[in-house]
Amino acid sequence: MDLHAAIHERRTIHSYRPEAIAEGVLERSLEAAHQAPCHKRTYPWRFVVVGPRTREEIANIAVALKSAGKPLSSEKMSAVQHKILDPAVLVVVTQVRCDDDFRSREDYAACACAIQNMALSLTADGVGSKWSTGGLTRDRGTYDALGIDSSLEEIIGFIWVGIAEETPQVKRPELNSLVRETP
Repeated sequence: MDLHAAIHERRTIHSYRPEAIAEGVLERSLEAAHQAPCHKRTYPWRFVVVGPRTREEIANIAVALKSAGKPLSSEKMSAVQHKILDPAVLVVVTQVRCDDDFRSREDYAACACAIQNMALSLTADGVGSKWSTGGLTRDRGTYDALGIDSSLEEIIGFIWVGIAEETPQVKRPELNSLVRETP
């Protein structure tokens, strides 16, 4: 698939089929991510490909966060766990911390570009993805499970990777409603 087709076809995938992705697809997408532009050549992105045992640990953390001390129905508990366990691959993206606020913003922008490159590469290979954030990405237990030192890196997202169960249709506003020209 060419670049423009991948840009137009990329969608956030919420549910995945229980099948593996083709060999080489994940590595190609990580290489694409690593080609993202970054200010001052800081290369602030880091990637953790999460193994099955750690995914189960994170799924249990997700259930604990969702229940907030109240019992969940078995259906709700299963749904929360499957969000973490169902995609063929789970990649956690972190940003190296920086004390300079402006540089940190530039680094976050670079990480966002890396994630978009990754998503476009996956789309070009017929694989779906989703960039997910939320309480789970900020939970101390998640950092511990992944072996990430929160004083050095910040989790900026989970990237779900797999074969789409369903690809949503998206209605975007007309481009001319979002562009203006100055004299």
